[in-house]
Amino acid sequence: MKRAFINAELVSGHGGLLIEGERIVAIGKDVTAANVAGAEVHDCKGKMLLAGLIDMRVFTGEPGSEYRESLASASEAAAAGGVTTMIVMPNTNPIIDDAAMVDFIQRRARDTAKVRVAPMAAITKGCVGDAIAELGLMKEAGAVAATDGIKSVANAALLRRAMLYARDHDILIVQHVDEPSLSGGMMNAGERASVLGLSGSYSLSEVMLLERDLRLVEMTGCRYHAAQISCAESVAVMARAKAKGLDVSCGVSINHLSLNESDVGPYRTFFKLSPPLRGEEDRQALVAGVADGVIDVIHSGHDPQSDDTKRLPFAEAAFGAVGLDTFLSVALNLLHNKSIELARLSHVLSEMPAKLLGLSQGKLVAGAPADFIVVDPNRNWKVEPAKLHSRSKNSPFERRTLEGRAIQTWVAGRKVYSYAD
Repeated sequence: MKRAFINAELVSGHGGLLIEGERIVAIGKDVTAANVAGAEVHDCKGKMLLAGLIDMRVFTGEPGSEYRESLASASEAAAAGGVTTMIVMPNTNPIIDDAAMVDFIQRRARDTAKVRVAPMAAITKGCVGDAIAELGLMKEAGAVAATDGIKSVANAALLRRAMLYARDHDILIVQHVDEPSLSGGMMNAGERASVLGLSGSYSLSEVMLLERDLRLVEMTGCRYHAAQISCAESVAVMARAKAKGLDVSCGVSINHLSLNESDVGPYRTFFKLSPPLRGEEDRQALVAGVADGVIDVIHSGHDPQSDDTKRLPFAEAAFGAVGLDTFLSVALNLLHNKSIELARLSHVLSEMPAKLLGLSQGKLVAGAPADFIVVDPNRNWKVEPAKLHSRSKNSPFERRTLEGRAIQTWVAGRKVYSYAD
C-alpha cells in the first residue's frame, strides 16, 4: 500500500501528514521525514495544509444540460478551487427524485469526476412542490440530504409532512428560503434598484419563509438547514432559533460574504444572483455571523450559465454565477482582512459540512480519508475566463486579482490537481 509523507504548515503549527493508501495514518508536529521511513516525501516548503473543502451547494448541468456543466468539468473546477467533495443539487433534467437517479449520479461521478460527488435528493417529485418524493429510498441509495434546490417548498402542510418523514429517516431537510409569492425581483430592493430601474426583491421574502420553517421544525423535530441566508435579519432569526435549542443550521454563499448590491454596477449580469446581493450592512452581518458561529457553512453557490442566458439585458438574464474555481481564493480574503480566523474558516468550509451530511471526510485526523489541500495563502492570480476550468464562465470575480489559492489537491490519497501543472 502506497505511503506518502507531506511536510507543511498545519493549522496548529508546522508538522507532517502521513498517508497510507486512501487514509491518513498520522498527523502532527511529531510526524517527520525521519520517522516515516519508506514513505514518498512531498515537501510543501512551508505552505499550509488544510482539509479539502466540502461544497454543499453545487449546481451542474448533468444530466440534461451538459453544455453548461458536466460532472467532469465541475470536478476539474472543484479540484482547482480546493474542493474535494461536491454536493450536487437535484435540479437536473431529469430531476433527482428517485433512487435510480441517485444511483446514476454516483455511477457517472465514479466514471468521470476527479473529486468526490454526493447528490442531494429532491424533497418533492419534480421539485414542483405537489407530492413528497421517496426520501427514504433515496437516502438508502446514497443521497446525503433532501432539497428542492433553487425552489422553496411553499406549501406548509406538505413541508410539515416531509419534515416528519425526514425526521423518521434521519434526513437533513435543506430549504431555499424564499417566499415565492413575495419574490421575483431582479436585484435587492432599495435605492440602488430604483436608480437602475430594476424590480426589487425584498429580504422580507427570505425572513418570512425562514421563520415559518423554523416553526415547523419546532413542531416536527426534524434536522433543518437553510441553504443560504443573505440578510442581517435572517442572521438574527437563526441566532434565536439556535438559542431555543432547535436542530437547525444555515449556510451562506461566498458571494454574499464578499460582494454587495453596489457590485451590480452598470447592469452586470454576472452579479445577478438568487438570493440577490444585499446591502453592505447585510454583508457585514453575514461575515459576523460566520465568525461568531450563527452561520455554519460557506458554500460556492456554483450555478453555471451559458453566454446565451447571461449576456443579455439584466432583466432577461438568468440568475447564477460559477464559483468552484475561485471558492477557496475568495474565502481566503476573509482571513487576509482578519474577518475570520483560519481555524474557524476551515471549520465552516470542511468540518461542519461533513458533520451535517454524515460524511467521514472534512478533518485532518488519523483514520480520516486523505482528502486535503496544500494552500499558498499569498499566491496572487488573476481570474481569466479562458483559464477557468468550469465549462461556463459567468464569474462575478472576472478580471479580479485574488490572493491565495490551492497549490495541490488530494482526494483519497491521490493528487488530483497541481497548480504547477
